[in-house]
Amino acid sequence: SGYTAKVAGTERGVTEPQATFSACFGAPFMPLHPSRYAELLGEKIRAHGARVWLVNTGWTGGPHGVGYRMPIKYTRAMVNAALDGVLDHVATTTDPVFGFAVPTSCPGVPAEVLIPANTWQDKDAYNAQARKLADDGVRVRINLDGAAALVNRLPWEYVRAPGEDLPLAFNP
Repeated sequence: SGYTAKVAGTERGVTEPQATFSACFGAPFMPLHPSRYAELLGEKIRAHGARVWLVNTGWTGGPHGVGYRMPIKYTRAMVNAALDGVLDHVATTTDPVFGFAVPTSCPGVPAEVLIPANTWQDKDAYNAQARKLADDGVRVRINLDGAAALVNRLPWEYVRAPGEDLPLAFNP
């Protein structure tokens, strides 16, 4: 599922950012079940050896009113490093909530910005917000696929090759 946030001032009744999920970022225009598109994407990624990067272009450093928008210069630096293959050769750490690999260095980006929790002064608040986001994403997947067994599967399952294990620390 796709994730974004409704932002205050863009919709009636929204006073602070609210997480929102959409199957493939365009469910009304997708005739097949969202899991089929995820399977197709995973097949294409594996077939072509594509590298996949998740880049934070939104909020960091705390909740609305405390944090700040990710500076565009950092976003550009991260995207350029990914496209140039620089991030293919840096050390990574595993995100404890979502389980994906996170680069620990990137030219032009302070190291603390790369690890989302490091940008928050209140680590407990960060952990609570990260778990809430993960929980919300899993609930959306359950609603999409109609199977409670999805609680233990996160969206990138379709990108893994069959039998390939990723260390996932998330258990709702």
